[in-house]
Order: sequence, then structure tokens, then C-alpha cells
Amino acid sequence: MMRILTVLLLVFLISGNLFSQDLVEWRGPNRTGNYPDQNLLKSWPEKGPQLLLELKDIGNGYSSPIVYKNTIYVTGRKDTLDFVSAYEMNGATKWETAYGRAWARSFPETRCTPTIENNRIYLVSGMGQVGCVDAISGKLIWTADAKSVYKGEPHRWGVAESVAISDKAVFYVTGGEETSVIALDKTTGQLIWKTRSMGGTSAYASSVIIEKAGMKLLLAQTANDLMAVNIENGEIIWSYNLAQHQSGETGKGGNTNTPLFLNNEIFVTSGYDHPALMLSLANDGRSVSLKWTNADFDCHLGGVVKLDKYIFGSNWINNTSGNWICVDWETGKTHYNTSWFNKGSIISADGLLYCYEEKSGNLALVRPNPEKFEVISSFKIHQGVGPHWAHPSIYDGKLLVRHGESLMVYELRKEVSKVN
Repeated sequence: MMRILTVLLLVFLISGNLFSQDLVEWRGPNRTGNYPDQNLLKSWPEKGPQLLLELKDIGNGYSSPIVYKNTIYVTGRKDTLDFVSAYEMNGATKWETAYGRAWARSFPETRCTPTIENNRIYLVSGMGQVGCVDAISGKLIWTADAKSVYKGEPHRWGVAESVAISDKAVFYVTGGEETSVIALDKTTGQLIWKTRSMGGTSAYASSVIIEKAGMKLLLAQTANDLMAVNIENGEIIWSYNLAQHQSGETGKGGNTNTPLFLNNEIFVTSGYDHPALMLSLANDGRSVSLKWTNADFDCHLGGVVKLDKYIFGSNWINNTSGNWICVDWETGKTHYNTSWFNKGSIISADGLLYCYEEKSGNLALVRPNPEKFEVISSFKIHQGVGPHWAHPSIYDGKLLVRHGESLMVYELRKEVSKVN
């Protein structure tokens, strides 16, 4: 009996460790764009879901808002600095903290969505300063000028990365001739390791950690390559040259989207007429091979999601236009390639798609029908100015939409009293 009780206790403790994870980050769990919320509205009123809260003057940015322990966190540029701010769910400001220098050239708005775990926020500024901020007090715990120290080389529009983390480290893609990726200690900001350089600048994509053959691998992109880095020691296990598929100079090296990994396959896409790629990962995790390409699915900035056996997103016709598209995960066959206002960002929750077009701010609830782009309901975001490039997010049944310096929170479960 004592042995059984001991085993049950161990199971309980292990289960607790597995399910007590409080990480919140870019595009939801595992960075897939699939949010776990259930029992959400299956259609919306004509003017959209109930607006619970509108925040203004949050700073200029294209980064996504996230919610951690009932607090909204979002980054924004103010003057020459990037700030992270915390807001109560009723809109009251808790604090705001500068964490680094903003990008100083074209499109200087923030692109970094906070990564939060165990009451600590991890970020990187537009000029490549990695930092850690206390999520409760807003105190800056440490900062590391990674771009300067490790001679990082950002692409044309600066750093557009939401840093990935492990139990020990924060990972940042520097680009440049000294190293391509670095790991910094989460507690101190000190260097743990740096990879050899693959050459070329950084890209605009956030990395993701996967597990294969007993290894935890960081899938990171530079302007030229997709690489798998062993997060324990910085060894580049394999790399795949993306530039070989990118003809012409328009957008070359502008790799923009977080890869999707499922069942030993990795889906990679960016805009500018670059074909989407499906790569097969070897059983030992030490190499990849090309499975298929799709010339229709060149997703610009908006990310992709997989539901059932299909990949959904939008593609690039030019910088100001694009269609919505569905492709078969297994074969790469295009099921539809349809115009709906403009290209944009996409997430999913409770079996439905949320599509937010970037030019005019139309936001739609879409059925994941592989045969057609089937809009159930839609409304228009009128608040804010500039391109609608920030990806929406969903937490605790609430839809968060950022447009420029404005942030809106909508109720997705039922009509409730508006937050005062």
C-alpha cells in the first residue's frame, strides 16, 4: 500500500509540474496561433462582439497584447525608446518600463510581443537590446546590449522577434559574422553560449522550440537559413538554405513567420513570391529534406494556423494586397486562393478562424472550410491609425486587438457588463 501511495504521489507531483506551466508568449501555446479557449461565440452581432475595454496611448507598435495573471501586457515605442506596459483588466495603468532603444529607421514601431513566465518578462528592443522585467513591479531586472556586444546585423527594418525561452535561457537571433544565435541566462542576462555564424543578417521571424530524438531544438531563421540549434550547447544540428528558393531581390531574406512543427514536418513560409516549404525531419532529428513547395502560399506577415489537415493564412501579391488561402498539409495542394479585402493575420480558437486584414481593419470569424473562405461574421476596427499588422490574441474568452496606439478587448463568450 505504501508503495502504491508513493507512486501516486510521484505521479501527482510530475503531473503538477507538467500542468503548472504559466508561460504566455507570441501566438499562444507553442507559437502555433491556436488558442485553447473553448465555448466561444459561434457568430457575432453586426457591430462585432461586445467591446469591454479600449486603451489609448499605449505607444506605437505592431506587437501583440498578451494577458498574464489577469493583467494585460503590451510593448510600444515612445520617442526613441521601446516600452512594456502593464494594465489592469479595467484599463488602469499599473506601470510602464523602458527596456531598450527603438529601431531608428523606417517602421520603428515595436514588433516584440512579451514572453512571460514565473513573473518575469523577456523582451528584445528594435535595436537588439535583450531585457528582463519584473511582471509585478515593472522593475528592469537586467538588460544586455546583444546587438552591439555580439556584432548583430538586423535586416532592413530592424529586430522583429519575440524571444523564445527555455528553463534556463533566453534565445535571440543576432545575425552577423560573429554568431547567428545566442543564449542568455534568464536570471542574469549573461552569455551561456553562442552559435557559429551562418552569415547574413537576422530575419523578421520569431523562433520556436521543438523536441525530437531526445533533443530540444530551437528552429531559428536568418535572412539566408532555417537552422535547428541544440538549446543545451548551441550546436547547429542542421541548416536549410532558404535563399535558394527566393528569386529576385524584392524581399529577399525577409523571412517573416514562425515555423510550424507537427509530426516530424516543418512548414516555413514568407512573402514576396517565396514559395512555402514543407520539410521532413529525420527520425534522429539531425537533418531535413524537402517534401513539397507551394508557390501560392507566400504568407507575408500574418502567420498561419493548422486545423485538421489544412493550413490557413493569407498570401502576398504585393506589399499592399494579398488573398486568403488554404493548403493541404500533407500534399501542398492549394484548396482555395480567395480575395477578401486584403491579406492579414490569422489565429484560431474553438474550431474557428479569426482573420484580421491589414489595410482597412476588417476582422472576420471564419469557418475552416477547405473548399472556400467562409465568413460567418465580421466587423471593422475603427480605433487607431496605421497598418493593422498586430496579430490579435485570445485569453480567457477575450479577444485582444491592437491597432497602432490603441488596444481593444472584446468579449467572446457572452454579453457581460462593461468593465468600469
